[in-house]
Amino acid sequence: MSFDDVSVLVTGGTRGIGRALVKAFAERGAKVTFTGTNESAAQEAAAESGHPDRCRFVAGDVSKAESAKAAVDAAVEHGGGLDVLVNNAGITRDGLLMRMGEDDWDQVMDVNLKGCFLMTKTATRRLMKSRCGRVINITSVVGLMGNAGQANYAASKAGVVGFTKSVARELAGRGVTANAVAPGYIKTEMTDDLPEEVVEALAGQIPLGRPGTVEDVAEVVVFLASPEAGYVTGQVIPVDGGMVM
Repeated sequence: MSFDDVSVLVTGGTRGIGRALVKAFAERGAKVTFTGTNESAAQEAAAESGHPDRCRFVAGDVSKAESAKAAVDAAVEHGGGLDVLVNNAGITRDGLLMRMGEDDWDQVMDVNLKGCFLMTKTATRRLMKSRCGRVINITSVVGLMGNAGQANYAASKAGVVGFTKSVARELAGRGVTANAVAPGYIKTEMTDDLPEEVVEALAGQIPLGRPGTVEDVAEVVVFLASPEAGYVTGQVIPVDGGMVM
């Protein structure tokens, strides 16, 4: 799939799934703008893409309206417009519900759900001007099935599902599709810190018998951003090796 002359904006593009997305789109010819909070990690992500000239980094917090505007403006300048928005930025603040502080709840909601709202709202007019407007939100299987110790994260990701479906209905008349991708257990820096017994328990829930890779997720996102997926909207696609059926 070629993305020549396509402008793509990826939030949280400095590590994990986001970094794989930057690389996947840049390799296919897209002009990729990506956000994050770590300048050195951003330089690594651009270099790892193999096409740093196609990548532009914008530092900022997606939960702030001014940062969302700065990211969209940068993508429009870099890519000559905006065709694809991938809301990938997310954080965890895990803990049992009875011990979870309000700050842990609020921070996760602000980044994972409010950030998705602000970025999409800010990008909407630009996406409607595109001939292939796409909104792709990264949710999680946890948002579909819940998980002990992640009430805040699960709630935020379930909110992303409902938000995606509403956006799909609102923007369909303007030719913009909106879909969500729900990764399961994907090996990233975030999951590398999990205790071995937790990793073994998770692996036991995967019919395909292995954790996923960031590339597994990126390939599905690339498909949803492509012309071939032009008749797919309002869907949640798990990339989880069969965890959720």
